[in-house]
Amino acid sequence: MRFSSVFVLASLVVSSFASTAADVKAAIAIIDANLNGLANAVSTLPLVGGTLSQVLAIHTNAGPLIAASNKGAADAVNVSPKPLSVVDGRVILDSVQALESNIYHTLDDIADRSNIFSGFHVPAIPALIKQDLVNWNTATLALGAGLIGSVPADLLGNVTAFTTRTAANFGAAIAAFP
Repeated sequence: MRFSSVFVLASLVVSSFASTAADVKAAIAIIDANLNGLANAVSTLPLVGGTLSQVLAIHTNAGPLIAASNKGAADAVNVSPKPLSVVDGRVILDSVQALESNIYHTLDDIADRSNIFSGFHVPAIPALIKQDLVNWNTATLALGAGLIGSVPADLLGNVTAFTTRTAANFGAAIAAFP
């Protein structure tokens, strides 16, 4: 009796952490919405000049994107069953690949504005934006790693290529901040 009680309790704990393919898809949709928010905040900061409130809007919009990316990573790691079906894996991969150009464009825009962040003569601003990039990079690569561990073998090369390209783009953007 005692063993079965422990087993039931353990299975309840494990199942409470499991996610589904639908959870991963929903997390990617939230990442997309938050990525658009960050991209819009970055685009409002001109290449010359700008205000402190525009810079802080970039930082403010980075937070929800990082949180959503961390949630997506956790869902991808904890998805069940593994591997995902080819259909679910393909839908998730297509959703992630649809984010790619916006991710890279946003990273380029942030890197292009790195001198503006330094121009405020507040040392914490470039460091803050760089830390946002580092945190977003970590979360995005964790999402890629979670997907690598969850997709069927047929899609593994595509997910790995996405993760490799993304790491390179983040590396370039982060390098723009000393």
